[in-house]
Amino acid sequence: MTKIPHLVLATHNPGKVKEIGVLLGDVVEKFSSAGDLGLPEPEETGTTFAENAILKARAAAEASGLPTLADDSGLCVYTLDGAPGIYSARWAGPEKDFQMAMEKVNAALADAEDRRAAFVCVLALAHPDGAVETFEGRVEGALCWPPRGPQGFGFDPMFVPENEVRSFGEMTPEEKKALSHRVRAFRKLQDFCNNN
Repeated sequence: MTKIPHLVLATHNPGKVKEIGVLLGDVVEKFSSAGDLGLPEPEETGTTFAENAILKARAAAEASGLPTLADDSGLCVYTLDGAPGIYSARWAGPEKDFQMAMEKVNAALADAEDRRAAFVCVLALAHPDGAVETFEGRVEGALCWPPRGPQGFGFDPMFVPENEVRSFGEMTPEEKKALSHRVRAFRKLQDFCNNN
């Protein structure tokens, strides 16, 4: 497999930079984030995770002239018709207050017995010539209340993956990595890179 010499990670989110950076070792020689390069964040106008990931990846690839990886991910709650879904970050408001976002999700669920949810991640790999590939990963689970654990970020403290009793917020980064939707999407990306 030929590693990508320099990849741009289309995010300004330090949590994602940290989590994705660890996963990139097998795929790239080096990477920079869109934040590092001062690239603007495009407005996410897509209606699916894939559309938003492609939009972000293409914008950064055009601006940097380098291959770019973007991810769009979120929490999909079945009883809430898939919400917050692509709007997961927006539920946290401009201050990125995920404690408030978790409270909103719990309030929206009210007394619902069905607390099943899934974390979904779509990765888009865009090239400066406009070509793009996408890879999806998901992990099924259920929501707990109150949130548990200081690890992870976003909705992690209220999400308990299938066949587990602890939330993502209670798991070490290594334990979460073994189950993560983002890692599952990354495995598909790695398979693609290994075969191309």
